[in-house]
Parts: sequence; structure tokens; C-alpha cells
Amino acid sequence: MDIAPTASVTPTKSPPGGPENNQGGSVNRPGDRIFLGLSRGSGIILLVVMAAIAVFLTWRAVIALAENEGNFLTTFEWNANADPPVFGIAVLAYGTIVTSIIAMVLAVPVAVGIALFISHYAPRRLATPLAYVVDLLAAVPSIVYGLWGALFLVPHLTGLYKWLDDYLGWTGVFAYDDGAPRSLFTVGILLAIMILPIVTNVSREVFKQSPKMQEEAALALGATRWEVIKMAVLPFGRSGVISASMLGLGRALGETMAVATVLSPNFLINASLLNHGGGTFAQNIAVAFKEAGDIGRDALVASGLVLFLITLLVNGAARLIIARRKEYSGANA
Repeated sequence: MDIAPTASVTPTKSPPGGPENNQGGSVNRPGDRIFLGLSRGSGIILLVVMAAIAVFLTWRAVIALAENEGNFLTTFEWNANADPPVFGIAVLAYGTIVTSIIAMVLAVPVAVGIALFISHYAPRRLATPLAYVVDLLAAVPSIVYGLWGALFLVPHLTGLYKWLDDYLGWTGVFAYDDGAPRSLFTVGILLAIMILPIVTNVSREVFKQSPKMQEEAALALGATRWEVIKMAVLPFGRSGVISASMLGLGRALGETMAVATVLSPNFLINASLLNHGGGTFAQNIAVAFKEAGDIGRDALVASGLVLFLITLLVNGAARLIIARRKEYSGANA
């Protein structure tokens, strides 16, 4: 009985540094070690800088709050240079949140529509220059937007304000007393124009990365262009749109010079968004810093700490929303 010879198995050599070198384990190559050290050091430096900012803001805020004779959260007054100082952030928090919400409501739907038009509807000869114009708008300085808002936008909003008062004035939110339209609603419109290019750019890049095979399969099955976008493009880009919106919201929350140029501030909360008054954290810091004394500057730092915390909460909420949508975020790719 013949026995077939068994095939000899020659062991293969592992690549230099062991198999774990290609599997994300130990790093033995000098270039990999240098890159790992640089990236890890950059992350640590970022955390240290953030912690240092938080410690500085907290330290200066505690000094101001110890001297404050008013309630920091509910006082409708900012007189930090008085003796004794009295200041509160109620009006500033209200104005910051309201103007940011108005900006997001106006800007995000328009930005998503523009991004979809550039990425999936417009022909290439139109999409390329249009995308270039949007990129240029994102690079315009804030003070330019502020000057444009003060010299062009404000004088041309009177008609819109009267129209809103005629049809929606009964709500109280859109009542208008025929004054100069330097209100929180005007600030919200200006902020919407400012964040529109940012949200559009990021959303456009996300939509361009949507799986082409899924789009072509949907078209092959008889889906219309809108059905393809609804079933394939928008679900894939959902987390990207959320991220783009948070970037725009961050700019809206911290915008300074444009708001200071357009808004006519006071420390009153009006039920109507069309009447002048209100304020934001960043605008108040820019306007009041020059004349502030020692306690006044610490009070402004305290308000900056609140804005810092609001920004952290907004970004944290965005991360939680994106984490719940990992199937669309590319994290499992």
C-alpha cells in the first residue's frame, strides 16, 4: 500500500517587529515611535491648555463673585465698576441663547439645501464656482459682516419687521414699536448669514462621501433623485450635518464684533424679539472691557466662564448625538 508523501509546510517569517507591528500592537519602527509620541503629546498639550483655561477663568470668577452684591444668575444689571459692584448674567444668557437659536433655525436648513444642490444637483461647471464662492464667504472677517449688517441689513429690515408685526404681532414675540431694528432678531439673522458658509462647506464634503454604489443601486431600482437623497445621502451624512451645525453654533455663541456693531444693548429682557435691547456674553465683554476696573474685568471673566461652560455642554451634547448614530458616522468603516 503506497502512502502519499505529506506536503511539507515551510513556516513563513514574520515581518520585522513581529506580527503585532501591523496589527496596532507594539511599535518598533523609529518613524512610528516618533509619530506616536508627537500625536500623544499633542493630545496631552490640548488637555493641559483646556484645563489651564478652566482654572484661570474659575480663579478670576471666584474673585469677582466674592465682591458681587447681586445674584450672578438672576440680576438684570451690569454695574461691575460700582461700589459695591452689582452684576448678573440673566440678560446675557438669554440674548446669547436666543440669537444662537434664531441663527441655527434660519441657517441650517438653507445650508443643507445648498450643500445638496452643489453635491448632487448642480452641473460641474456651476458647482465648482459656487463652492468656491461659499468658501470665500467663510473667510470673510467678522467685522466686515458687522459693518455690512449695520449699514445695509439694519435699514432694510424695517419692512420685514412691520410685516411680522401686522401678521404675528398678536403673539407678542413679533410685536414691533417702530424703533430702529437693532434687536436680537436682527443679530440672529446676521449670525445665520455668518455661519451659513461653515455649515454648507462641511455638509457638502460629507454628502460627497456618500456611498456611490448605494445611490446607483437606488437609481437602478427606479428611485427618483429625491428618494435617493432621502434614503442614501441624508442618512449617511446625518452625523456630519450635526457636526457642521455644532461648528456653526460655536461661532454664533462666541461672535463679538458683528453683534456689537448691530445690537443696541440694554439690560432688559423684552418679550418681543423685534424691539431693541438685550445683549450677549461676547458682545458685553467687547463693549465693557475697555472701561472695566479690576473687579469689572474679573466679572467679565466670570461671564466668559459661563460661555465656556455653555460651549462645552453644546459640544458634549453633539458628541452624544453622533455616538448614537455610529452606523452613519463612518466609525465602523
